Amino acid sequence: MTLDEGGAVLVVADDAMEADTPSPAEDAVADAAQDAQDVQDSQDTPSATVRTKAPKLDAAIAAAIDQARAAAEEAAADFGVGDHVGCLAEGDHVATHLFACTHPAYPGWRWAVSMTRVPRARVATIDEVVLVAADGALLAPVWLPWSERLQAGDVQPGMLLPTPDNDPRLEQGYVPPEMTPDVDPAEWAQTRDIVVELGLGRERLLSAEGRDLAARRWLAGEAGSDNQMTRMAPGPCLTCGYFVRLTGSLGRVFGVCANEFSSSDGRVVAVDHGCGGHSDAVADERGIELPEPVLDTITVDHPLFD
Repeated sequence: MTLDEGGAVLVVADDAMEADTPSPAEDAVADAAQDAQDVQDSQDTPSATVRTKAPKLDAAIAAAIDQARAAAEEAAADFGVGDHVGCLAEGDHVATHLFACTHPAYPGWRWAVSMTRVPRARVATIDEVVLVAADGALLAPVWLPWSERLQAGDVQPGMLLPTPDNDPRLEQGYVPPEMTPDVDPAEWAQTRDIVVELGLGRERLLSAEGRDLAARRWLAGEAGSDNQMTRMAPGPCLTCGYFVRLTGSLGRVFGVCANEFSSSDGRVVAVDHGCGGHSDAVADERGIELPEPVLDTITVDHPLFD
């Protein structure tokens, strides 16, 4: 209730006053909304980078250089301990002394002597002594499993290279069964000879993948045609009399050189490979006189079945 200019009494309705004054429930809702907005603003604003205080170097440990050197010399023995390189603070009352390693096989390595001091104690104690590599130190190559370290030609006399039972380069072969009492010995021997003649009789044979890998490897090496010797040869190995073709599917592309004066003697060569020892390169004069060939139709030099 108020008075107007003329002194009349004006009555203001309670509903009007209550409309201008928020209720306690409205205040709670407004406060919750403001809190949510504050949280959202804090999430949108990048947080400050948290910086940790660097540990302070303990003075007692830093001064214990002679004590650290004695511990390093005891652990180093014949390796030797060089000059003091520095002291690094690792934490509160913990630090590491660094000494150079004088051993010629460990250039760039350092002896690290970790020390600590109990609070309120006057003397530091040794934690551990280790040999660590510094920047630029000589390090061993990255360790590789034996199967990955093995390279072509590593097998030497006296070494055994086991082959995995699931080697993709091999497949199951054919082995003739053992002779039983109910089998004719003559028939069994004939079957065995035929199996051997066909190149069978082995438990494991080259698979198609194994032959393909071998062919690719041989063609990419010196046995192929992409080399200087082949380009300067008088002809390919296919037309050479010293060329002995392989049997099987690989024989369509490869053979063995039988010329003792050739660098490929006794090695596999491709049919389009070549060298200066080609049989068609005939000299003008004969070195020796050869007798006339004699055709022997009576004796057998090589039996069919060994």
